[in-house]
Amino acid sequence: MAIPHSSVSADERLTTVGLLFESSAGLRRMFGRQLEEAGVHTPQSFDILIRLARSEGNELRMSELAAQASLTPSGLTRAVDRLQDQGFVVRRTCPEDRRGSFAQLTHAGRQLMADSLPGHVAQVNRVLEDVFSPEEMDQFSAMLRRLRDYTRAQNTSAGCTGADEVSDSCTEA
Repeated sequence: MAIPHSSVSADERLTTVGLLFESSAGLRRMFGRQLEEAGVHTPQSFDILIRLARSEGNELRMSELAAQASLTPSGLTRAVDRLQDQGFVVRRTCPEDRRGSFAQLTHAGRQLMADSLPGHVAQVNRVLEDVFSPEEMDQFSAMLRRLRDYTRAQNTSAGCTGADEVSDSCTEA
């Protein structure tokens, strides 16, 4: 039985959010192929590695890395374990709080980023320059930051901090 077409289901905002999800998935597939060719096995691995590469000392506290990468602590632990097994990341204990730890790029991790970033940046530039003018890119970036900050705040207040964490309590926010 078909759902009747109504003004609610025809709301253009539903289309906008759907387009955002479709675009995100398409970008992940495009960038994922290029990164795999460069030796980075998953987009999630690249997300973690680039955040470490762009951080002071090539390291972040695991809790901060989890928040930035939109992963639960357990999801990040599994991902960092895989990167550690590949020799790209090491963990070290936080000197101020022995319960905390840092993830840090190894020499091999820094080399992987140095080898893969030029191709990735070139592909990002091609995609963005094919779609947006410089002014539109500035506006789009500002809007995405606002949306990211809003969703992060809403999810944090609901107790949901990770992308791989979906539960009933998280869907009620």
